[in-house]
Amino acid sequence: MNVRPERQDSNEDSARGALGSTLRYLREKAGKSLSQLAEDTNYDKSYLYRLEAAERISKRPVMEDLDTYYETGDLLVRLWKLARMEVFKDQYKAFMRLEATANVMHMYTPGVPGLLQTEAYARVVLSLWQVQPDEEALEEQVVARIGRQELLHRKPKPVIRVIIDEAALRRTVADPKIWDDQLLHLVYSAAQPTITIQVLPFSAGVHPLNRGSLHLLWQPDGTSVAYLEGNTSGELLEESDDIHKFRLAYDRVRDVALTPQDSVMFIERVLEELRS
Repeated sequence: MNVRPERQDSNEDSARGALGSTLRYLREKAGKSLSQLAEDTNYDKSYLYRLEAAERISKRPVMEDLDTYYETGDLLVRLWKLARMEVFKDQYKAFMRLEATANVMHMYTPGVPGLLQTEAYARVVLSLWQVQPDEEALEEQVVARIGRQELLHRKPKPVIRVIIDEAALRRTVADPKIWDDQLLHLVYSAAQPTITIQVLPFSAGVHPLNRGSLHLLWQPDGTSVAYLEGNTSGELLEESDDIHKFRLAYDRVRDVALTPQDSVMFIERVLEELRS
C-alpha cells in the first residue's frame, strides 16, 4: 500500500511524529472518526488521539492490530520500531532528571552500578564501547558518569538500595589495582548510612530481573517510576500497573539475595581471594 502521510506538527521531523501523522492519515483516508476507530478496535478514544498526536508510544501489539485493521502489512510496526529507539534517548534524559531528584532508589544491576563506580573503573568500562579510540570523547563520558554521583551528597541524601549480581564481582579488569579499588569502594559505600548493598549469589538461580538493570525511583511527592535498561536501550515506565509489577519482581530478588551484612563479607572475601 502506498502511503504518503501528511505532516502534523512540531514533531514532524521525528520518527515519533512520523508515526503519529501516519496513524492520522490512515484513519482519515479510511473515513473514520476517532470515535469510530475506538469502537472498531476497542481502544480508548483518548488513547488513540494521543498516539496520533505523538504524545505517547504504544506497545507493539497495538501497532500490529492497527496494521491489520488498515491492511498496511507491517508499516506501522516498522515506524514504531524507529520511534521507540528515538524515545529511548528521550526517556534516558527523563530518567536522569528523575534520578537527580529522587529521595528513594532501589536498583538491581548485573554489573557495578554507575553511581558506585570509581573513576578508573568507569573509564575501563566505558572504553569497551569505543569502536575507535577517542580519548576526548571517553573523558567526557567518564566526567558525565562520575558527575551523576553528586546526588549521593545531596541534603537530604537519597536512600539507596542496590542489589548487585555476583557476576559483577567475578568479572575483573586487567589492572588489579583498579579492581581492588573498586571492590574497596563498594565496601566503603555499603558502610554509608543511606546506602544498602546486597549481593545476589549464583546459588539464587534464575530470577525475574535477569534481562538487564532495573531502577525504581520515588520522588519526595510520593510519585514513582521504573526504568529498565539493557546494553543499548532503556525504557521509562510510569503506569502504576507496570511499576507495581517490577516492584514485586524486585522484592522477590531481594528476598533471595544475601543480607546486607553477608553481602559486605562476600565482597571482602572476593578481595581476599584476589590478593592471595
